[in-house]
Amino acid sequence: MTALPPPSARVRAGYSLGSLATAAFGTVPGLLLLPYLTDSLAIPAAVAGVLVLLPKAWDVVFNPVAGRVSDASRHPDGPRRPFLLRGGLSLAVLFALLFLPPLFGSPWLDGAYVAVVFVLCATAFAFFQVPYNALPPELATTQEDRTRLTAWRIAVLALGILVCGAGAPLVRDEFGYLGMGVGVGLVIVVGTAGVMWGTKHAPRAKPQETGVRGRELVALLRQARRFRVLLTAFVIQSTAIGTLLAGVDYLARVVLGEPGAQTLLFAAFVGPALVVMPVLRRVAARWGVQRSWSVATVLFAAAFGGIAFGPPTPVLIGLVALGGVAYAGLQVFPLTLLADLIADEEAKAGQTRAGLFAGVWTAGDTLGLALGPGLFGLVLGIGGYAAGADPAAQPGSASTAIVVGFAVLPPLLVLATLPLLRQRGLSAPAARPGAPAP
Repeated sequence: MTALPPPSARVRAGYSLGSLATAAFGTVPGLLLLPYLTDSLAIPAAVAGVLVLLPKAWDVVFNPVAGRVSDASRHPDGPRRPFLLRGGLSLAVLFALLFLPPLFGSPWLDGAYVAVVFVLCATAFAFFQVPYNALPPELATTQEDRTRLTAWRIAVLALGILVCGAGAPLVRDEFGYLGMGVGVGLVIVVGTAGVMWGTKHAPRAKPQETGVRGRELVALLRQARRFRVLLTAFVIQSTAIGTLLAGVDYLARVVLGEPGAQTLLFAAFVGPALVVMPVLRRVAARWGVQRSWSVATVLFAAAFGGIAFGPPTPVLIGLVALGGVAYAGLQVFPLTLLADLIADEEAKAGQTRAGLFAGVWTAGDTLGLALGPGLFGLVLGIGGYAAGADPAAQPGSASTAIVVGFAVLPPLLVLATLPLLRQRGLSAPAARPGAPAP
């Protein structure tokens, strides 16, 4: 692969703005779609969890297809940009339509409508996110440059999560769910426009011919053991984060008895991440990306596990802030390893593999974030959560279920990935400055 100059400030800023779309679709459905189904449409918690899960499960099959289509594109504007534009704008419109019900006067028909539109949202998101994930190894050819590009991206992702996670509940309370859906759709439009602007004139490594079909894809993934280990760990951790996000609204309304507390919780979670993000590149350079990821994992588990002991609210907020520091690492370090891996695999094969690996990766990430609300909905159902009931009327078992889903399951899930993170060879040596990518 031909070495490229370091990405300019415009490229870094523009590419990172695409994370606003990622943050919006990755955060708001996980935060508010389950409460929307249970409390506004009166759908039982366990059923609502399935309705959130099944549309996202579609991505497990479809995202690799989107990656292959992106790899094979020979559009004059590049193989990624047309898909970024169409996927992002389609997602913005569909996201607003997601919150149109109640339309039919029946919880089951309205729930079916939400499920169908959510499938369409997931499809549009695949055509945005897969090319977006595939861009770093085409914009930067050294590990240092890819880490810097990823750090900018995650910084904006953290800001987007703060804006969407803290702001969406406030907009919902003021303008209803439909007003919230339109507002988040506008954020997606801004993210799409930003990445299109930033990468318009960026030098890119030239994609090479690819001809991977279904059977070849399976064979390729069987051979890529390093990718399988990396993906498995990331999906499990995404499930943990999805479970935690699904519990924020319930924790604020039912356990803390403060409906507006979700804004404070999100500010505590994401604010510290914005502060430590610039430091993560130096941490990875000193300790290594793989070891840094393991440390962030332990810190995340310790912070949120402490909430299970019922600390007073100020201490709880402090633990959430500590977990936010760790969360930044859980995003930056695996994405850096992914970019390194893609560069290695393309150098070995002599063919474009970015879209393919990014497609499988995005499928796994989407599945994990969908499994989280599904798992949380199941826990709520077991705890006897009463759909459509006032928070003060919920039984004590429902409060216990919320705490388990928020502060017990996520730490257990992330700790389960430590054996994977400690496997040798997960991180490749950093390339020498100025040397071609491995």
